Amino acid sequence: MRVLHVTQGYHPTIGGTEWLIQQVSERLVREHADEVTVFTTNCWNGEGFFTPALPTLPVGWSEVAGVRVRRFPVHSRVSALLRKPQERAYRHRLPGNENLRAWAQGPLITGLERAIREFPSDIVVASSFPLLHMFAALRAAHASGRPCVLIGALHPQDDWGFGRAMIYRAIREADAYVAFTVYEAEHVIRRGADPRRVHVIGLGVDPAPHEGISRDEARRRYGLEGGPVVGFIGQLGHHKGVDTLLRAMPAVWRSVPAARLLLAGARTGFSGQIATVLADWPGHRRSKVSLVTNFSEEEKASLFAALDVFVYPSGYESFGIAFLEAWVAGKPVIGCFRGAVPWVVDAGRDGLLVDFQDDIKLAAAVVLLLENRRWARALGEAGRAKALARHTWSEVTDHFRRVYEDQVPEPSSH
Repeated sequence: MRVLHVTQGYHPTIGGTEWLIQQVSERLVREHADEVTVFTTNCWNGEGFFTPALPTLPVGWSEVAGVRVRRFPVHSRVSALLRKPQERAYRHRLPGNENLRAWAQGPLITGLERAIREFPSDIVVASSFPLLHMFAALRAAHASGRPCVLIGALHPQDDWGFGRAMIYRAIREADAYVAFTVYEAEHVIRRGADPRRVHVIGLGVDPAPHEGISRDEARRRYGLEGGPVVGFIGQLGHHKGVDTLLRAMPAVWRSVPAARLLLAGARTGFSGQIATVLADWPGHRRSKVSLVTNFSEEEKASLFAALDVFVYPSGYESFGIAFLEAWVAGKPVIGCFRGAVPWVVDAGRDGLLVDFQDDIKLAAAVVLLLENRRWARALGEAGRAKALARHTWSEVTDHFRRVYEDQVPEPSSH
């Protein structure tokens, strides 16, 4: 099968969708002998779609682990000019504001639709909304008579991003739609998607890198000796709830003074605010914090190994792949009663859930796990069992491939 994946970023860029598409692409090549090509942007993250000053990746063709990758240049200056007008249009609910939002968010790519239309593949698969390449992929696939599968990764709580009728029209027109959770599937079905075309496939994790890593060595590596470790590992963005964790930590330290805090993730525009908060803390608190940015994928297992409790108080998750990574390392997790997370974390069985942006309840949950080590270990072990049973990347890739195969017409016998 010849598969064309169209996505916003690809290795070495970092993100949940980027990691999903990389894993599925490489495993389709390696485990199924499929021919996989990826069309993507030259931006490191979504901020690059409308921020011309940010660094970019080389444009053109390359090959990564048997997957052919073509990076297209993004017209970020045009999107940047539309940021202010779209704010006003959205605030006043002016006609056409959803289109203005889409252009302002990007990625604006000249020639992408034509390139998709002309590229030989059996199927076109695009991820993720609300980005513009999703609509280009759908139009180009159908114009060239090929099926199109959309992977939405929706965050319904974000009205600015996902409160757009154009998204749900596209989902209704797609040959198949992949939702990461039942929560997302029910959301799109309520908005007119054909239930027969909606498939629920969770994200995946590779257990191998997490095997045999010493917790003590990991803690020494990051300067976290001397007490239990609470950690956030993910994109250091405001929507991920890092600010809530920072507000919660003084209360955690009042109950567990020896606790250490690990913050690890890709830098974003919010990283400067994190640095400002940490700089304002007294020295005895700052000495208990380790900040690790822009680490390699190979380093991630060591970061998780160092933890006692993984805290991910994000408000906008279509799944939350970091929960799987924590679980496969045997760590208890704390998330929020928001979005798809309650469909991923089974509260009281493999983790805890608190209200979004409630630093008081978050602190109480952290302290509860730090002071009840046996229960915390049991939660982590339950999470690990779930991840290994349902969420290995090979199993996830097999699910995706079955959806792809179902859309591709059987070869004619004539």
